[in-house]
Amino acid sequence: MARILLGVSGGIAAYKALELVRLATKAGHAVRVVQTPTSERFVGRASFAALTGAPVLVSEFERDPARGAFPDQTPPEHDPLSHLELVRNADCYLIAPATAHTLAKLAHGLADNLLTSAALAAACPVAVAPAMNDQMWQHPATRANLALLRERGVTVLEPGTGALGSKGEWGTGRLREPADLLAAVEALVPHGAPRPLDGLRVLVTAGGTREPIDSVRYVGNRSSGRMGFALADEAARRGARVTCLAANVGLDRNPVVEYVDVETAAQLAEATGARFDDCDVLLMAAAVADYRPAHALDEKIKKGAVQRLELELERTEDVLAGLAGRRRPDQVLVGFAAEHGQGGLERARGKLADKRLDAVVLNDVSRGDIGFDAGENEVTILTAAGETGVPRSSKAEVAAAILDAVAQLRGREEYNSQDGAVGPPGTRRRR
Repeated sequence: MARILLGVSGGIAAYKALELVRLATKAGHAVRVVQTPTSERFVGRASFAALTGAPVLVSEFERDPARGAFPDQTPPEHDPLSHLELVRNADCYLIAPATAHTLAKLAHGLADNLLTSAALAAACPVAVAPAMNDQMWQHPATRANLALLRERGVTVLEPGTGALGSKGEWGTGRLREPADLLAAVEALVPHGAPRPLDGLRVLVTAGGTREPIDSVRYVGNRSSGRMGFALADEAARRGARVTCLAANVGLDRNPVVEYVDVETAAQLAEATGARFDDCDVLLMAAAVADYRPAHALDEKIKKGAVQRLELELERTEDVLAGLAGRRRPDQVLVGFAAEHGQGGLERARGKLADKRLDAVVLNDVSRGDIGFDAGENEVTILTAAGETGVPRSSKAEVAAAILDAVAQLRGREEYNSQDGAVGPPGTRRRR
């Protein structure tokens, strides 16, 4: 079990931190809590102390009766500095809720209270769970502060969308639910042995792009994003820092994955290009439109205005081919080929060579029981060394097989949490 240091800053969502502590202690984790003075206006320290069985600190100048120890530890004989000893003993430091003000302090290295001083001294994984009004969340200053924190390795557990603190307000800025926060912390806590993707940055694209015809209609495809999201989840489980570019995906989101929403092929190209140089692995699972309307209208085309609607389509940018031309030697690029019927394998081999990829994942979209918007898939993974067939499996299992192939391409140890094999049971390998 883990030792979790929880920092609570002064937002109305502080009440959710009580449930987080209850869930964490019920799961067997040892928890200590530090609060900002403002947070005491929302939740008193006595409530946290009752749930954790440990004293709660607010000021770096007050004496800690537990002398920096967690409930499962024996306190030292001397009185250490609280902000140093607490994070020295912690396996993870989570700040939830993290207000806009606290995020700004953390981003710029300010240490004017116990919570921020502890963050500056922390060598353990640090995560922040923002909670604020949607306008504050969208403000460029907040976005810039979050970008700085991410660059320094802080995990941002993005807020959800829903009812906010002020009556009648709705938007993005709602603190993630306590169970989600606990799951994220448990994923961040260092495991005994190194995980296969520890320290790597993985960029995943998911979903299907939509190319506007007018203000309400679009040209699109049936991709649900399930495969891309499964890849993001599995990469995060293996220790990677994951960014997922989500093209029109309405699925539940993993709190330890960073998501960026895009809509069109051009937006996906821009978002991918901006993040490509910093990634170690690119998994291009999104179904990107090959064509878009040459002229999109800003208003809705009235049904009675025209009897026959003709669309002129133009090619979109080949995002993956463009990125392959500027790749680093140590990057791994994986493309996806959704083929229909016979000849798919040959076309996928051509894509592997023409786009200079490390691997191509082929699936047959002519089958209605797998692929688009289905829970299962059946794929063939093509590399320069040969082909690996992955029989019909859940998309989570297919994602594991794909990341096993990535591990091999990077020269890592083969990894599978279930049976040590490459791919789910029954995987066929052809050479």
